[in-house]
Amino acid sequence: MLTAKNVSYWYDTEENTLYKDVNLDFEAGKLYGIIGSSGAGKTTLLTMLSGLDKPRRGSILYEGTDIQKIGLTQYRNRYVSIVFQAYNLLPYMSALDNVLTAMAITHSTHDNAADFALEMLSKVGINPELAHKNVQKLSGGQQQRVAIVRAMCCSAPIVVADEPTGNLDEQNTQEIIHLFQELAHQQQKCVILVTHEKEVAASCDVQYHLQNKTFQPVA
Repeated sequence: MLTAKNVSYWYDTEENTLYKDVNLDFEAGKLYGIIGSSGAGKTTLLTMLSGLDKPRRGSILYEGTDIQKIGLTQYRNRYVSIVFQAYNLLPYMSALDNVLTAMAITHSTHDNAADFALEMLSKVGINPELAHKNVQKLSGGQQQRVAIVRAMCCSAPIVVADEPTGNLDEQNTQEIIHLFQELAHQQQKCVILVTHEKEVAASCDVQYHLQNKTFQPVA
């Protein structure tokens, strides 16, 4: 479904390459975990896979087509749901309205969008009372769960998440991992997580460890 083909990336000069000639394949129906030390380039790979940045060399392919030919904006709107580490919620809206707005923008189809969104929010401990609150009145962990549900409610076939469990306790972390597993295994989405938590990565179907400027599969 999604392929990084001969991807190289550097910030300033090619001599300071973050990684070179990376080749990775991501399939529908699988949950992927990408681990590595801070600053190694995990998030940078995620931004390229989600169409927020371009490789310095090489290409990102969706179903065999370079996403730059699809158009990065169209690719993001139609094919990718993103869970940002900084949440990126609309601060003047309620939790529910944040989810509904994302569903509308991405043309997600559900018989009753509000009921579906409330049901998904409840699965991560955001009850109807919290769902109708302005997101700025929610805790950091609650905002993070809203951001995750926002991505899950969209119809995009690819879900990418940057440290999605970073501010969550153990119980909520397990619940979120279970939802990501459901997305991959039951809804047949391609789900890619960047995480520094080995326990989270171990819950994934496939792990890649970024070290020494290369992505190595973890047995």
